[in-house]
Amino acid sequence: MSKRATTYIPPLERPLGARTHQRDLYTLLRAAILDRRLRPGSRIPSTRDLAREYGVARGTVVAVYGQLVSEGYLTATVGAGTRVSETVPDELLSRGLPAQPRSATTSREPPPPALARRGQQYTDSPFPLRPAAAVSQAFVAHRPALDAFPVKLWSRVAASRLRRLSGAALADGDPLGDARLRRVIAAYLGSARGVRCEADQVFIVSGVQQALELVARLVVDPGDAVWVEDPGYPGSSRILQASGAVTCPVPVDAEGLRVSVGEDRAPRARLACVTPAHQAPLGVAMSLARRLALLDWARRSRAWVFEDDYDSEYRYASKPLPALQGLDTHGCVLHAGSFSKTLFPALRLGYLVVPSSIVDRVAKARSLMDRYPGILPQAVLADFIEDGHYARHLRRMRELYAERRDALSRSVAARLSGALVLPEGGAGLDTVGWLEKGLQARTVVAAAGEHRVLLEPLDRYLLRERLPQGVLLGFASLSTRQIALGVERLARALMA
Repeated sequence: MSKRATTYIPPLERPLGARTHQRDLYTLLRAAILDRRLRPGSRIPSTRDLAREYGVARGTVVAVYGQLVSEGYLTATVGAGTRVSETVPDELLSRGLPAQPRSATTSREPPPPALARRGQQYTDSPFPLRPAAAVSQAFVAHRPALDAFPVKLWSRVAASRLRRLSGAALADGDPLGDARLRRVIAAYLGSARGVRCEADQVFIVSGVQQALELVARLVVDPGDAVWVEDPGYPGSSRILQASGAVTCPVPVDAEGLRVSVGEDRAPRARLACVTPAHQAPLGVAMSLARRLALLDWARRSRAWVFEDDYDSEYRYASKPLPALQGLDTHGCVLHAGSFSKTLFPALRLGYLVVPSSIVDRVAKARSLMDRYPGILPQAVLADFIEDGHYARHLRRMRELYAERRDALSRSVAARLSGALVLPEGGAGLDTVGWLEKGLQARTVVAAAGEHRVLLEPLDRYLLRERLPQGVLLGFASLSTRQIALGVERLARALMA
């Protein structure tokens, strides 16, 4: 009998063609070896025969055989042809591919290794695993007006920086981040936010989320109590819990965090996480009296305060409020901000300002975690700020967002009077809407969804407290026409 007659060719689940990818053929042959359709020691077809049988290019088969030989699945001997390796581990062969149905034998095997308890905490993420569609839809929250971002200007700045990039910029970076970007951020924070810092106190991070994780690793031990706002940003609570902290919800009212309640519930807390400029999600600003009380507690308790400067740049009825850090005289405030909302989310750049007393230790910890941030986005952002483009962009966005906030207020007053009430003034990219007439937030959210309107119920942000029924409405990414159409659809949903 001829060699070809005695050679076994595994059946394929689907036909292959001349343009078949190498990976497809590799996967099919590897599967045949692992589930014993090709036995250890058995001879497999020549590259020419297999190419003819499957109708693929011979070069594809040669490449696949070479990869399988290098990985130990096949052995090739001059004069003896190519065979399935005798040394493929029996345990791997008996298990087969993970995608194959489990046999009675494999079902008795022990389960795979489990994640650590801390690892399980990190999997409880409030963020979507896949990015949301970039198309604006009423009333998606937390989304800036990406259609108004000067993409061409940013591209020119980036191209100019690339042309001037030196070889020195390709070397290892500074754990604090690019020195020039830190200088321009320190100058901006000093003039626009009242932050008192030098460039050497500024760390460049990917955003507030990374800043908080870095802080939590450094200042919180497992079991330590941490104050968090209630209602508050879910991402902060999850990061702290994953770090081993015991989160202590502290209620928020019209003046911000109720410091006295925090002192009653956890007087020896190690850290307090606050959004004093624009509380997430209620949008209130922490009063001066509460700010001073918080700093006094931190001083007496030797505690830290993490200031998330969320949406601080966008206030429509008054100037932006100065940062809490500017009032700190004892070096207990860690100030963090991000360019995700003021520029665009995909930039993934933010900053963390730390007291000078811990700069060296934070730098060492940062170098251990992810060494340093990438240089090119930092250099482009530094140019963008230094050339005045950032300040001009903020001014334009304040005007645009104020116009869109007013359009939302007018539409709600005209079509949803008695059902939905928006607070006066306004700040940020979204606003709370308080429901009336006994409307329930979850019911309203479900009804709105049937009319292609996306709302968030406020109870998504609650930990322990109770609030009147309300929803969160994003307006910044919507044109005035989209806002009017969204309110009209919401009105129809409530009437239905």
